[in-house]
Amino acid sequence: MPATPFTDPHLLTSHLYGSATRLTQRTSALHAAKVSGADAADTIVDLAARAATPPRVVGDIGCGRGTSTLHLATALRPRRLIALDRSQPLLDIAASRVRDAGHVVTPVVADFHSLPLAEECLDLAVAAFCLYHSPHPQTVLAEINRSLAPGGRAVLATKSADSYAELDDVIASIELDPHATARPSLYQAFHSGNAADIVAETLLVEDVVHQRHEFCFDSADALASYVATSPKYSMSQTFRDTSRLAAQLRRLPRWPVLATSTVTYILARTP
Repeated sequence: MPATPFTDPHLLTSHLYGSATRLTQRTSALHAAKVSGADAADTIVDLAARAATPPRVVGDIGCGRGTSTLHLATALRPRRLIALDRSQPLLDIAASRVRDAGHVVTPVVADFHSLPLAEECLDLAVAAFCLYHSPHPQTVLAEINRSLAPGGRAVLATKSADSYAELDDVIASIELDPHATARPSLYQAFHSGNAADIVAETLLVEDVVHQRHEFCFDSADALASYVATSPKYSMSQTFRDTSRLAAQLRRLPRWPVLATSTVTYILARTP
C-alpha cells in the first residue's frame, strides 16, 4: 500500500471505492463492534437543522453509500437534494436507498476538487468522512464555499488522527505488520486536530463538536472482518482473506480487543 493510501487517486478508484464491497464490510464491522458514541448521521442532521430557515437545496458531497443522504432527505425534506461522489458504484447505492424511501435525489458523479455545481446554488453542503481523501482539502472547501448561497452552511465530519490506533498495536504484536504502529494515520490530511483550522481558511466556523466512539471486538472473526478492509496495514495478500486473518488473530492472548476514535463535526457558514 502507498504511504498515504487514503489520498492515493489510483487506490481510491480501484481497491477502496471501485465497488461497495470493502466499504460495506468495513462499516458493518465497525457498527457491530460499536459500544458507545452518537450516530453520525443523526449528529449531522442536528447540526444542519440549526439554520433559521430550512435549507431548500442540499448537497451531500462525498456521499458514499448514502447514509447521510438518506437522513438529510428524511429529516430536512429539501426541495432539491444532490448526492455527489466520485464512485459510480457507491453513488448508485446511495440513490437507490434514497429513492426506495420515497424521496427524490439527483446523483452526480464528480471529483470534489471541481464541483459541477453552479455558484451559490446550495443552502447546505455536507461533506462527511471524505475530506481526508484529498491531499488538498482547502481546494475542496473553496469549491464548497463557491457553491454555497450567501448565508449558506456546511457540515463537515472527520475522525481523529489516532482513530483505531489500538489495533495498530495488535497487528504489530503478532507480526502481521511489524511496522503498523509507525505508519501514518489514514486521516492525516484532515483530522480532528487540524480540521477546524483548515476550514477557517475559507469559511466561518460556528461550532466544533468532538464525540468519543468506543468499539469492542469480542472475537477473532469480528476483528478480522474490520482489519481485512484497512488499507493502512501491509500484510501478505493471504491475510486479506478474513478466515485466514482470523486464524492469525486467535493467537492474541487477550480478548476482547478495544479501540477508540474521536469523531469531529464542524458547522461553518459562508463569510
